[in-house]
Amino acid sequence: MTRNEVLAEVETLLTTYCNGCFLKKHHRQEKGKRHAHRFCIKECTVGEKIKNCGQKL
Repeated sequence: MTRNEVLAEVETLLTTYCNGCFLKKHHRQEKGKRHAHRFCIKECTVGEKIKNCGQKL
């Protein structure tokens, strides 16, 4: 995959799943922005896919 293809895949994942995510909104309200961000990166399946795309770069 080229760099542009990987970036397009990440953008697609973000716009499809992350914008308006109920879990992110809930965690942010209950425990704060830092916890919500950590949840998205470590526990969310979409976050795992984005992390794998980042490793390809």
